[in-house]
Amino acid sequence: MYKKASLSLIFVILLLISYSIFIGTVDFRSYFFPLLQSPTVTPSLCAPSSPLRVYMYDLPRRFNVGMLNRRSPVKTPVTALAWPPWPKNSGLKRQHSVEFWMMGSLLYEGDGVEEREAVRVSDPEMADAFFVPFFSSLSFNTHGHNMTDPATEIDRQLQIDLLKLLRQSKYWQRSGGRDHVIPMTHPNAFRFLRAQVNASIQIVVDFGRYPRIMSNLSKDVVAPYVHVVDSFKIDDSPDPFESRTTLLFFRGRTYRKDEGIVRVKLAKILSGYDDVHYERSVATDENIKLSSKGMRSSKFCLNPAGDTPSSCRLFDAIVSHCVPVIISDQIELPFENEIDYSQFSIFFSFKEALEPGYMVNQLRKFPKERWIEMWKRLKDISHHYEFQYPPKKEDAVNMLWRQVKHKLPGVKLAVHRSRRLKVPDWWRRR
Repeated sequence: MYKKASLSLIFVILLLISYSIFIGTVDFRSYFFPLLQSPTVTPSLCAPSSPLRVYMYDLPRRFNVGMLNRRSPVKTPVTALAWPPWPKNSGLKRQHSVEFWMMGSLLYEGDGVEEREAVRVSDPEMADAFFVPFFSSLSFNTHGHNMTDPATEIDRQLQIDLLKLLRQSKYWQRSGGRDHVIPMTHPNAFRFLRAQVNASIQIVVDFGRYPRIMSNLSKDVVAPYVHVVDSFKIDDSPDPFESRTTLLFFRGRTYRKDEGIVRVKLAKILSGYDDVHYERSVATDENIKLSSKGMRSSKFCLNPAGDTPSSCRLFDAIVSHCVPVIISDQIELPFENEIDYSQFSIFFSFKEALEPGYMVNQLRKFPKERWIEMWKRLKDISHHYEFQYPPKKEDAVNMLWRQVKHKLPGVKLAVHRSRRLKVPDWWRRR
């Protein structure tokens, strides 16, 4: 009797196993033949999704491309057919041109829509976000050479006129500007009325000059500077470590404000080393070319803080495939939720960098194999820091639009809460 019961139980178990294999709920290969399993598919860092729908305000040219050529008589908003190239020989103005490339990416009507992170919509009711194409950084660089120059009145009037237009928009009123994207990459951009657009999603390069209530990571997007040196397109040396004969390279201004004072101190600490090039320089076209040549022949490129915690030099180093050595205690980096900078950069605190001999000794001991890994990683990720027109998949402007997309859930939360709260800042009073 027990024998029949045992056989019946075994039969039932075998039947259930056979059925499970048939419908695919059990895979014995994973237990007995693990090498025959299908390889694990690692999800893409940038999973495909529908592009961000962006409504762009049709502002007169004086707010944007009109500043590129102030002699032009054309006053109407720019179109894709009339999109101008960025001026050659623009020097350091180029580093703050993120606003230009973001606007161009929305105007572009060519192929590759499926590869773009943001597309322009003509109906604001269909928009996820709103782009304000005011070239605030170029306005600062164009209208007046310093903060007291009378020409800065033009910049101030542009900001006044823009705010008037925005406040008349029901879409600005609807969200208080929270779903509006405004590039402000120069530290003095929008300087007269910036406090009045605090709620918007600001595109900045760092937070060095702003209080947290004005600009912060929870709502704003950190952008890379637009690199001013040419990208290193053909970097295929069989032994890049040995072919780059300079250990550490820096060429630029040494007298800077705020955290940038570290540059003067570094000039003294790094003097006297045969394999370190530390040179004071200004950004002329010829000097930019010399900087590019120096970076391409160096293993490490020094990136100390400038007037603010970040500087364009970091992104010049990246596209030159020169391992960045970053000295800044308060730096914020672009795309850091997607890119791990420790894979291709080295970080020193101010205290470490200013200890005589410490930084140079650390770099001299750096393993060749590890440096080559970083060099290869730089080559792999440098396309994420390219601003170009037409835009290309995974380039800098598309990366920025994806960052904007990440901010929108928080924007919606803030908008919805603001519609029902009687005391908006009650939590700050606790």
